[in-house]
Amino acid sequence: MLFVFPRLNPVPMAHDPALEDDVLEADSATEEEVRPDDRIDDDRHDTENRLKPSYIASVRDALEAGEKGTVYELVEPLHPADIADLLEIFDKDERAGLAASITDLMSSDVVAELNDFVREDMMEALAPVDVAAITEQLETDDAVQLLEDLDEDDQKAIIAELEPETQAAVESALAYPEETAGRLMNRHVMAAPEHMRVGDLIDYLRNEGDFEHDFFEVFVVDASFHPVGTCALNWILTSPRTVKLTDVMKRDQTLIPVTMDQEEVALMFQKYALISAAVVDESGRLVGQMTVDDIVHIISQEAGEDALLLSGAGDGDINEPIREAYSARVRWLIANLGTAVVASAIIALFGAAIEALVALAVLMPIVASIGGNAGTQTMAVAVRAIATNQLTRANTWRIVWRELRVAMLNGTTVAILIGIAAGLIFEPMMGAVIALAMVINIVVAGMAGVLVPVIFERLKQDPAVASSVFVSMITDSMGFFAFLGLAVVSGLVPMG
Repeated sequence: MLFVFPRLNPVPMAHDPALEDDVLEADSATEEEVRPDDRIDDDRHDTENRLKPSYIASVRDALEAGEKGTVYELVEPLHPADIADLLEIFDKDERAGLAASITDLMSSDVVAELNDFVREDMMEALAPVDVAAITEQLETDDAVQLLEDLDEDDQKAIIAELEPETQAAVESALAYPEETAGRLMNRHVMAAPEHMRVGDLIDYLRNEGDFEHDFFEVFVVDASFHPVGTCALNWILTSPRTVKLTDVMKRDQTLIPVTMDQEEVALMFQKYALISAAVVDESGRLVGQMTVDDIVHIISQEAGEDALLLSGAGDGDINEPIREAYSARVRWLIANLGTAVVASAIIALFGAAIEALVALAVLMPIVASIGGNAGTQTMAVAVRAIATNQLTRANTWRIVWRELRVAMLNGTTVAILIGIAAGLIFEPMMGAVIALAMVINIVVAGMAGVLVPVIFERLKQDPAVASSVFVSMITDSMGFFAFLGLAVVSGLVPMG
């Protein structure tokens, strides 16, 4: 919902001490009611503010005994985030019983805090009218997050139960691609026409403003609802009443297109140190805003997602259904199996050499292991640099040259150590061979660690998804080939 302020005449505010005392008391009472986190105590939480196993066990025992009243009394003092944690800790078949025991405590705040998989399970178990009641209490972005993972039929049934205004907002958000600003933006925006004066705006905010939703600035718009500037709240409160908003507003503002990917939005907030920013549609009209609390969630989500993709662990969520976890992980294990066969084929080429000199079999894993670790280090740096826009087309070769020099230094250092050790244990020529193979493999690993993610990024693929498989194949294959090939070339062993 968008708020456009009309031109209003200033309304004098009389000072009444008695009224002020009443307001302070009301505020105090309200704060006590809406801050159950003040009731956190040592009986339920440990020193790290996590629910104690003993407390969880007492809730589970009461639930198993059918004592719903006891369950309610135990759970009632918890903050919504702690109730969400409790539901996630319980087994899937226990959650419905727990939710039924605490009924009115299952607020929108609890639902918003739930893990995606747990929330999806619970929403599918509820009737559409019940889910619609919860959805009505949520911000639009939270409501969309609640509905977007449900089946299309369930989505339609729930949306049909919503109020027309909420229904329109949710349908509009769902029309945008996933993980874009249009999906995630908050449609409750404070906007004022550019002709308004500071005093008129303050009077409107005092008398008619809707403060159910937090805001950090007021967006100034023209007659076509295009944002022309922004006013921070402290500017409004400290400026003379007769000054026009256009004289105190900041004209240079960061506008976010509705189709911008959430990762790019997060980078903009980080780069320009934003607290909030206007979201505009294709015609440049103000349609919503992104706030820093949304961005914190995005940054956390993207960081965890990239780390899991690098390992091939899928969503990596302990609440993820077993079938989905299996499907996400097994395909990368099969891919790894294929790359391992390539490395094994290279070893097979030098089978006679390995049989002739057992030392080769002893030292081979060292070459491959160190090369793999070196490649993983460089790959992690490259993937992060791509994700944060530090590695771009403009500086790719500078970064490649940097990592090449780092790899050469690392390779030389490790080669000297392993070369001396192998030379003392076996023979000097073996030390020289493994030292040179180590330098070659670490340098190749450094190059692969940068170039593989860059190539995936150029091909419009997520570099975090498959880079590790190919980097591992390159480092293993090159490590074995360099070590065994140099052993043959040096005359330590015959080729066949």
